[in-house]
Amino acid sequence: MLDSLITSKTRLKLLIKFFVSASNRGYLRGLADEFKESTNSIRKELNQLTEAGYLIREESDNKIFYRVNVHHSLFSSLSGLIHKFLGIEVFVDKVLERAGDVEEVALLGDYAQGIDSGHIEVLIKGNNLDKGYLEQASIKAGTIVDKKVTVYTNCSNTVHGKIVLYQKKEVL
Repeated sequence: MLDSLITSKTRLKLLIKFFVSASNRGYLRGLADEFKESTNSIRKELNQLTEAGYLIREESDNKIFYRVNVHHSLFSSLSGLIHKFLGIEVFVDKVLERAGDVEEVALLGDYAQGIDSGHIEVLIKGNNLDKGYLEQASIKAGTIVDKKVTVYTNCSNTVHGKIVLYQKKEVL
């Protein structure tokens, strides 16, 4: 659906990366490595999205970081569109509500790369997770969005290309 509207695969990956969670941020080389694309193609799209006001550019530690502009008039609409495209908005809300002490929910696989393969892979980390509920919820979500949904509860910390959808805030 969205991939036919936005024909640049790089732009689609960047929109998913930044609009799926307002806390996501990235820098040029990191994004190029994550998406396995050239820095030039990433730079071009980042510049266009920044000029259009969708992204904010910040300097920190001799790197230029990008993050979504939550004050942009289309932020809510684009964020909602990305979540609907991924088909996971309701699923994540239900998981946070009923699965236990969830610390992180992340998107893996093809969808994290901006590819609509029909297989949504979700990593859920936490304590005392109700794995039976998660399995049931993934089947139900798959039926609703007409896609295969796979939930992982443990995964290597070095997974490349994951997009964090939710991260529990640490209490200091």
